Amino acid sequence: MTAWSVLPHALHGEGPHKVIAVHGWFADRSAYDAVLPDLDIGSFQYALVDLRGYGEARDASGTYTTAEGAADVLALADRLGWDRFSLIGHSMGGSVVQRTLAAAPQRVRRVVGVSPVPASGLPLPPEQWELFADAARNPDNRRAIIDITTGGGRPAAWLDRMVRRSVECSDATAFRAWLDSWAGEDFHDRVDGSPVPALAVVGALDPALSADLQRATWMRWFPHAELVELPSCGHYAMDEAPLDLIRVVEDFLRADAEGGEATA
Repeated sequence: MTAWSVLPHALHGEGPHKVIAVHGWFADRSAYDAVLPDLDIGSFQYALVDLRGYGEARDASGTYTTAEGAADVLALADRLGWDRFSLIGHSMGGSVVQRTLAAAPQRVRRVVGVSPVPASGLPLPPEQWELFADAARNPDNRRAIIDITTGGGRPAAWLDRMVRRSVECSDATAFRAWLDSWAGEDFHDRVDGSPVPALAVVGALDPALSADLQRATWMRWFPHAELVELPSCGHYAMDEAPLDLIRVVEDFLRADAEGGEATA
């Protein structure tokens, strides 16, 4: 394992509204590749990160927890000189960005969760826990999870490609450790009542992190919350419905008129 300095990241755009985007359990920052060509890089500047155990940080040591991930995100913002920024997090990354909000609420303009894991964790029944826990070493388990959470109707080649990316970009030990944190930790009391505008985007084909789950968690905790359900996708909106996701997310971010920075 390598010594730690700052989260590996890639910057896209030069806009005044700064945004840090965090990937989920199954991918590194390449999770956002499908949306990159069509982002509004004149209005926003995006920093896409690799969490510890993933991508360029695949060999980075750590505890692999959402709290550590949040501290790393804030350290990156400091390195970039971003005092105020918005956050986007997919799945596990949704938990990380809520942790970031809890740690530094005054710095966060807006927060977006794409199929976000609730800040209360995601308790799994024993048979599902076994499926998820063994996914660290068993690619077939990863494939089954991706298939289930996208409605069971995606092409086999796409499922295989998603699994290959997941295995190649993640360290198995870190992957397994991250599960204990995002699934098992409850810190919702630290975000409950936050005045920061918060958007949850979910896919109608995802039975796990559904609109109903967000209504029972995200929508209750954030007084200024919005919920959008994309009808034709499951858990991986970036891959399944990239243009719809961009429109929903950037319209939400644009509604922040801080310092006259929002655009029409």
